[in-house]
Amino acid sequence: MRSIETTALTKRYGDTVAVDSLDLAVPDGVVYGFLGPNGAGKTTTMRLLTSLTRPTSGSASVAGVDVTDRAALVDHIGYLPEEPPLYDELTAREQLTYAAGLRGLPDGPTRERTASLLDRLDLADDADTRIDTYSKGMRQKTAFIQSLLHEPEVLFLDEPTSGLDPRAARTIRDVIDELADGGTTVFLSTHILPVVDEHADTVGVLSDGRLVAEGSPADLKRRADDETAGRTLEDVFLAVTSKDPAREAAATDEADAA
Repeated sequence: MRSIETTALTKRYGDTVAVDSLDLAVPDGVVYGFLGPNGAGKTTTMRLLTSLTRPTSGSASVAGVDVTDRAALVDHIGYLPEEPPLYDELTAREQLTYAAGLRGLPDGPTRERTASLLDRLDLADDADTRIDTYSKGMRQKTAFIQSLLHEPEVLFLDEPTSGLDPRAARTIRDVIDELADGGTTVFLSTHILPVVDEHADTVGVLSDGRLVAEGSPADLKRRADDETAGRTLEDVFLAVTSKDPAREAAATDEADAA
């Protein structure tokens, strides 16, 4: 089964093409690392896949639901944007209770799951403190918990470890692995390439709105040219997102052949 499938998915803003004929086929229960330089179209893609933005053309489905049907989609997905919306006047516990109420989640199991996640992410002692006093890392952890309270089938994460100390970042990464082991599909966008190298089953690299390379981290490194062969995912990323036309064409051909 494919949790995420797109065909020629395209988003234009006037004369600007933010996402250009994107084809994806992401199976269930994998971590898909979604990479690209700033402005490549990663956030727009995630907004398309979470029904926050409507495509200009092409099609996409997530968890078997067309992304243009937001009412049907929201129960199946979780989304942590890079700048998560939280209510500063609420405490973390109130924020999570409010989010659970919007989804109609049952009180008892949700309280237990909330308490467990707050403890796991070292927020339990501050759960009844207003969010406006929180550090960026504490806000990030609150939003991460919110994104998975309802146990979504597909979880979209945009820079999930932003602002976190190493211990909290490690916990987030452990949770991602556990979710994937349990069958959740995790669509992970981050600039921290070692995280993708360690945790992603498949990596897709976006450049100027187009998918220029895709494969497992090991496969991408094996397919890299002589200049980068045997080195790191960062070397591959820099090679396939180069603005050199010949290099871009070679990377695209290689992705098409894979």
